[in-house]
Amino acid sequence: MGSEGGGKAMAIAYTLIETAKLNGVDPQGWLTDVLARIADHKITRLDELLPWRYAAKAA
Repeated sequence: MGSEGGGKAMAIAYTLIETAKLNGVDPQGWLTDVLARIADHKITRLDELLPWRYAAKAA
């Protein structure tokens, strides 16, 4: 981590990864999809990119 900022960034990354796992979603696949779509996604619809919504769509 190396610094306080690095520690905070890692905490966010670990939280995203573990949240995906808890929802039965492959973290790498989910993050790849979200990062590819987020730039063109409306800010008022960010909830559509959350892991549990991704899991429901994939099912």
